Amino acid sequence: MIQRDNATPPVLGAHPAVTGAYTIDPVHSTIGFSVRHAMITNVRGRFDRFEGLLVLDGADPTRSKAYVSVQTDSMDTGAADRDAHLAGPDFFDSATFPLMTFHSAGIIPLGDDEFRLTGSLRIKDIELPLDIDVVFGGAGDDAFGNHRVGFAGSATLRRSDWGLAWNTPLDTGGVLISDKVTLTLDISAIRTEQEAAA
Repeated sequence: MIQRDNATPPVLGAHPAVTGAYTIDPVHSTIGFSVRHAMITNVRGRFDRFEGLLVLDGADPTRSKAYVSVQTDSMDTGAADRDAHLAGPDFFDSATFPLMTFHSAGIIPLGDDEFRLTGSLRIKDIELPLDIDVVFGGAGDDAFGNHRVGFAGSATLRRSDWGLAWNTPLDTGGVLISDKVTLTLDISAIRTEQEAAA
């Protein structure tokens, strides 16, 4: 996920040197998802176009903040017809609602390098609370002199809560697509400013 040259040990609260503003590097980051399909297997996908800002306070991680914006028509599940359906009015309705966004509201330390990021996820015209469990992966300078931080995270949500309720029943019982969706994040971010977090 990140270059580990000259990396610090992965304990954010013990390393105030990571304090600063960072932009997410989409080339070295992944925002992915998985959902149960036909009651028997998982379909996985990712969003290819997104941006985000992290404002980190390494001395007091609870003061850190995060914002992420994702283009809803940029999903890739490996099937063009399925991707078009997901971008259409049955699901994201990307023509009307081109972005989904996440704003953090707080950080809860869980011990060692683990944290719970609380905040709000907005999809279409619905904004609801969402907690994301994250692990700090470390910090270090890459081969081009950029100072990077890395995080991995996951969250589980019910897509119908955000109005993504389309489904169809199966002849054998159950439904085609599970309501439960698992989000996965692998984030590498580059420091743009070295200042105390607000």
